[in-house]
Amino acid sequence: MQEEAAEAILSNSDVILLSPTGTGKTLAFLIPLIETLNPNCDEVQVLILVPSRELALQIEQVCRDIGSGFKVNAVYGGRSGTLDKIDLKHRPAILIGTPGRIADRLRRDNFPLENINTLVLDEYDKSLEVGFEKEMTQIIEKLPYVGQRILTSATSYAKIPEFIGLQEPVIIDYLQETGSQLTVKMLLSDDKDKLRSLKKALAFIGPQLGIIFCNHKDALERIHAFLAEQNIQHECFHGGMEQVDRERALVKFRNGSSKLLLATDLAARGLDIPEIKFILHYHLPLHKKEFIHRNGRTARVNEHSIAYILQWKDAEIPDFIKDIAPEELNVDEQPDSTLTPPQEWKTLYITGGRRDKISKGDIAGLFFKQGEIKKDQLGLIEIKQTCAYAAVQADAAEKLIEKTHNSKLKKKKVRINLI
Repeated sequence: MQEEAAEAILSNSDVILLSPTGTGKTLAFLIPLIETLNPNCDEVQVLILVPSRELALQIEQVCRDIGSGFKVNAVYGGRSGTLDKIDLKHRPAILIGTPGRIADRLRRDNFPLENINTLVLDEYDKSLEVGFEKEMTQIIEKLPYVGQRILTSATSYAKIPEFIGLQEPVIIDYLQETGSQLTVKMLLSDDKDKLRSLKKALAFIGPQLGIIFCNHKDALERIHAFLAEQNIQHECFHGGMEQVDRERALVKFRNGSSKLLLATDLAARGLDIPEIKFILHYHLPLHKKEFIHRNGRTARVNEHSIAYILQWKDAEIPDFIKDIAPEELNVDEQPDSTLTPPQEWKTLYITGGRRDKISKGDIAGLFFKQGEIKKDQLGLIEIKQTCAYAAVQADAAEKLIEKTHNSKLKKKKVRINLI
């Protein structure tokens, strides 16, 4: 799929790329596009529109991980407009953003658009579905020099509006050719109120990295209160949270400080964490598309994983759910067991980031030399624009903070504390 996409993109054709979640669509369009960038141009050359903040951040991180040397920035709602202005003062070669924020920046900022030759609409069907058509129309009207359009989707060949301006696109369709090793299993609850059954289900699954999906924020908060009462460590993730809290929840989930993410369908797209071992549907979504996207958070890159459906025993299964493993388990018949293993990792917040020229190596060096921790006590480090996060073994966290708090990284004095 990636080879076929690269060939079509490098031929300067318009492209519609359809492929299941977890199959590498982001790299499929990014790598050939980076090859086409002009290193002597100081303006935006590629604009990528996405339906969510999380997807914008994911693509930005993938761009940085490629290490192309080209500047890349993501802008999105919930983030300070001042930060946008600072980032865009020196224009990135690749600009990523949600349609609402990109449209706002094009209205407010007076930077040249004639070098934007390529427009990518990633998860284009979702952007249209959530009501971004007006903003997308406004953006495209301001980009008369776009010569190539690339649209991606993980679920279907949805109707494409005329305003996008596709011209004889090459259609690359791998939707039926997934290498996913996902097993869907049914967990039955005797009680229509499934909270107690959820506890037993999590005990049955064991301490693995996974996402519990529910349909609404109110239900999520009720489940959160129950899990907290049961001392089951987890993070919450939904659209009503502040952006910084959502970011921290994902950081702790990615680095293993928390093994459970309790989420609405906001987490069904844009999260690429290969270590996720299971999905649990506390509520089933109303539509097949969201069921596919939820399950696509696991079994990525051909890894074997499981999607569990926690269902009241008398409830009907929607028609769009097929290929369920034949064995069913009544979790209420499972013996009670504890679900409070000791926390292996904790997350440190560091008040300096990419804008302060701080690197992962700088943080690791400080922790090893001054903090006196061993290499196996340091986990994932994530550098953001104005801050950084680092996972450390739980039993080493407090002493490490004592030894490194208010230390200098590069030229900046940083504070370090637990989140």
